[in-house]
Amino acid sequence: MDLGLKGKNVVVTGGSKGIGRATALALADEGANVAICARGAEALEATRKDIEARGVKAHAAPCDVADAAALAAFLDGARAALGSVDILVNNPSGFGMTDDEAGWKVSVDVDLMATVRATQHVIPWMEAAGGGSIVHISSISGLEAGSPPAYAAVKAALFNHAKTLAAQLAAKNIRVNCIAPGSIYFPGGFWEMIKENATPMYEATLANCPAGRMGRPEEVADAVVFVASPRANWISGVTLPVDGVQHKGIF
Repeated sequence: MDLGLKGKNVVVTGGSKGIGRATALALADEGANVAICARGAEALEATRKDIEARGVKAHAAPCDVADAAALAAFLDGARAALGSVDILVNNPSGFGMTDDEAGWKVSVDVDLMATVRATQHVIPWMEAAGGGSIVHISSISGLEAGSPPAYAAVKAALFNHAKTLAAQLAAKNIRVNCIAPGSIYFPGGFWEMIKENATPMYEATLANCPAGRMGRPEEVADAVVFVASPRANWISGVTLPVDGVQHKGIF
């Protein structure tokens, strides 16, 4: 299936590792030009080279997305480098695992407000171009109790933000959707750290995955790429779990 992404210009925030990296590379495989940002310069440059190796334009810049001015500067630079922003994938997470001021602050600043600000920044560009696609990366933690409160609350907020904006922007041909991954394992990622340092938590989470394994970044990326693409033109305001039935609720 041709997803109609060749020549599209895409921004992926938090794009150097895990789901963000897999999404950036999957988009590049479809012929899209991709701009990415992250805080770690080394991983960022490695991913930029891997995008470029696929024969498309690549742009990368270090950015702390919690810094509103830095985020705006990155987005402006991405638009200048690629020529437009047709698709925005909001991927960063501060992993606010503590129920204290620090946990709530990083969750709100990184997971929520960086998504809100990036979305607000690109909407006028998409409107002027006649349309666009925005995808928030959230989590199934927002669908049920049991996760750290700050992390879960902001992930749930992303569902509502996507749905509300989807309704507001539908007449402008701008789609907004949300992907809710389950537990995703990759080298250097959160669940590898948990496996090495808190085995009971890892084993308990793994036991809740019916397939007997956690997901892979590429499996989430495939869903992101389709939902972002023109082939999903009539899909907007949706929250799509990509979790191998880890979340057991019907909603």
